[in-house]
Amino acid sequence: MAIRNVVQVGDDVLRKKCFEVEKFDEKLGALLDDLRDTVKKEEGAGLAAPQVGVLRRVVVVDVTEGFYEMVNPVIVEAKGEQRGYEGCLSVRGRRGVVTRPNYVKVEYSDRKGKRKKLVARGFFARAVCHELDHLDGILYTDRAERVESVKD
Repeated sequence: MAIRNVVQVGDDVLRKKCFEVEKFDEKLGALLDDLRDTVKKEEGAGLAAPQVGVLRRVVVVDVTEGFYEMVNPVIVEAKGEQRGYEGCLSVRGRRGVVTRPNYVKVEYSDRKGKRKKLVARGFFARAVCHELDHLDGILYTDRAERVESVKD
């Protein structure tokens, strides 16, 4: 387990589409452990594999509802709408207003390859959508109606 360097906007890896995970092995487990440790250190709500330079469809989300590891996640249903500020560990010092679904249903695999489903609402849904966008090379700034600097 290690804290990984979070890739910053401008690095091409953030704009690439990720590959499906086919092997559910120790290497995947180590990546998930590293993502967990890194998102906790950075005090983020989530982290996707490309944010640490790995082009695999793997994300972690750490919100009030709990800590989730998702491998090959797919949104199978989305409803409603919410509008609010988002930031990103890969876009430091900025935030933007983004419209997202207020409800999403996601199918994914856990670290052992077992298929699972989850329903997310509110901020949890926002965090899931944000992280899954990273898997397709999309940043919140692409969806934002405006982006502004944040003062520390």
